[in-house]
Amino acid sequence: MTERKEHLDGRAALILLACCMFWGVQQVLVKATLPELAPVFQAAVRFAGATLLLFLWCRWRGIPLFRRDGSLASGLLAGLLFAAEFAAMFLGLAHTTAARLTVFLYTSPFWVALVLPLLVPTERLRPQQWLGLACAFIGVAFALREGFSAAGGGLTWRGDLLGLAAGALWGLTTVTIRASALARVAPAKMLFYQVAVSTVALPLLSLALGEPWNWHWSAFATTSLVLQTVIGAFASYLAWMWLLAHYPATRISAFTFLTPLFALLAGALCLSEPVTASLLAALALVAAGIVLVNRRPRVG
Repeated sequence: MTERKEHLDGRAALILLACCMFWGVQQVLVKATLPELAPVFQAAVRFAGATLLLFLWCRWRGIPLFRRDGSLASGLLAGLLFAAEFAAMFLGLAHTTAARLTVFLYTSPFWVALVLPLLVPTERLRPQQWLGLACAFIGVAFALREGFSAAGGGLTWRGDLLGLAAGALWGLTTVTIRASALARVAPAKMLFYQVAVSTVALPLLSLALGEPWNWHWSAFATTSLVLQTVIGAFASYLAWMWLLAHYPATRISAFTFLTPLFALLAGALCLSEPVTASLLAALALVAAGIVLVNRRPRVG
């Protein structure tokens, strides 16, 4: 049986910090690679590599991936939502800054909080969760308003809306997993559905969009893709699944507010992205909302 702990220990905190740091920097890597690799094509290459790595890892660990367990339909749905999320995210980075997109992407917990009670009646929203949703809504309104003006580095509303769509799709993926047979499969198989479907769907979308498939990459683009594939789409997601199996999900999820902060810092330092008062206010409100939505009431 899997040993579960009630609180985060030092090891869990370090793993979470490393994951959030890389996920924030990853958006900067993706954006910096866009001049060489088109958005959806870049995502397709990344997930093709991650699918191969995950398949080999599951074979080595003896984790069955193709055993019938009633999860195929929900797995394919989760995979399509996952692929759509990353298509929206990568396309969005062509029109907005890495920091802004990450703030909108991490509205995912709020979509889960809104939709899940419709499918799982026991998941009712508590007053503090409504407060968290209100904080997030105000923060998103702050940031979106700026995106429709020339402040903060130009008109970014297209990328901002794609980032918001990516956050909604991420939330719907989470709801699909929690409210279907996927909740009973091994975490590695759950992840395999998502990366494998993305490997099939994203190249087709890239072709439909008429993107150029450039196979002559610079050293930077190659390094970026290796990091995105090995650390981003494979190792960090496996680490996240391991954490969910050993520690309380609500305490883990509250850590995700660090990712937009790292994205803001990395974007400012590496891409000279503007850091505006509205963006900082949006980041603070979304972070507060994440903490409130994921905090469980004390018993006794």
